[in-house]
Amino acid sequence: MPAKTHPSGSPANRELEQRIQDLIEWRGGGRNSDLVSDIIENALKLLRDVDHRGDVRVIQTAVRELRHAFRVFAPYASRRKVSVFGSARLKPGRPEYAQAVEFGRLMAESGFMVITGAGPGIMQAGHEGAGPEHSFGANIRLPWEQTANPVIERDKKLINFKYFFTRKLTFIRHSDAIALFPGGFGTMDEGFEALTLMQTGKSQVMPLVLVDRPGGTFWKTWDQNIRDHLLRNELISPDDLHLYQITDRVEQAVRWIARFYRNYHSSRFVRDELVLRLHHPPTPTALEALNDDFADIIDGRPIRVVEPFPEEVEDHDELERARVAFGFDRRSIGRLRQLIDRLNTL
Repeated sequence: MPAKTHPSGSPANRELEQRIQDLIEWRGGGRNSDLVSDIIENALKLLRDVDHRGDVRVIQTAVRELRHAFRVFAPYASRRKVSVFGSARLKPGRPEYAQAVEFGRLMAESGFMVITGAGPGIMQAGHEGAGPEHSFGANIRLPWEQTANPVIERDKKLINFKYFFTRKLTFIRHSDAIALFPGGFGTMDEGFEALTLMQTGKSQVMPLVLVDRPGGTFWKTWDQNIRDHLLRNELISPDDLHLYQITDRVEQAVRWIARFYRNYHSSRFVRDELVLRLHHPPTPTALEALNDDFADIIDGRPIRVVEPFPEEVEDHDELERARVAFGFDRRSIGRLRQLIDRLNTL
């Protein structure tokens, strides 16, 4: 009798893998063929695993939207980007609108591109300030047919989404910073989503700046509610308050965002360690101080200067950058934000 094999190594599965590989080669091959092969295999499983046509259509549309969005963003991967959220109902002439225009202009001057939901109000203002050459639009198709604002409507960097979840993923995936101007349910939703993803370690730590109108209290009142109800009732930790900043001055918001990347570049986990890529490594004296001051979030090896890990070399992942690594407890994201702020002062 032939030896028993694991189901994944069965003759039928091996034949399927070969047929998928043949299909990929017939289409001319390309990048990440192993991952594409897995997507194709899982797509075929839908023939038996999912009965409802509407459910399959959700998967079909989501894959199409994400593929197209990643393709649009790909040529600009090296550019920093800031997502701007705020009410579509704030018209030109409102102080918040003028602030968003100025914010977009200053961010573009700082080398950032501006992503908005492509609609009117604050979204249009951000695009006006940055200009179409520095703008992306992530429009959502609504029952009343929201059209893109005139700044971005004919631009190749406009993407139209059917689903909010694919649109949200696109915002977070491609953002290096987020700015919230006064807005309604959608703005609140985007803000809390960004905070939740950072707090739980599901997204990169990035600046999240809440911009009030000059002398306004929209975000100050929001912050007071967070402190009075979430913090006081121990529903969040005090360190979570470091995940956002509030100002009524556009110049300050731009300065905070730019300062976040003064020395810090990016991060990733390699096995059990967090790697922080930097423009300049800390000195031995600075490392000693960092290990003392942030001992509460170290779970494993201390903060130290390292060479790229083999996994980073394999992925060609920012190999020219200096880097430090340490065993991070994966819970104290607010304290991690403070560590990044400290590295930016060195």
